[in-house]
Amino acid sequence: MTAPEVPMTAPPFTLAQLADIIESRRNADPDKSYVARLLARGEDAILKKIGEEATETVMAAKDADNRRIVAETADLWFHSLVMLAHYGLRPEDVIAELARREGVSGLDEKARRGGRE
Repeated sequence: MTAPEVPMTAPPFTLAQLADIIESRRNADPDKSYVARLLARGEDAILKKIGEEATETVMAAKDADNRRIVAETADLWFHSLVMLAHYGLRPEDVIAELARREGVSGLDEKARRGGRE
């Protein structure tokens, strides 16, 4: 059985725009902003949330539920952007790393990093 298609109806939106929104909420009231609260709680809270979202993404994929895959991946990406902001990084840094790897065998890249996944 094939999972139903997920309609692509959202307007164009970039990771950089979302990163800007996250950054703008860094100093907001933690009682009124989820991002401010998560950033205020620090590294452990942010990383725990990424682990939870990654697990939920995997579970959605194992269920072949396209709508949940998209929703959970959105949560995972969002929380990854919060993590990047915590460390003073931007999605453009990740895109630059992916661009650097373009044309390089995944096996060669893995070997260069000492076999780390």
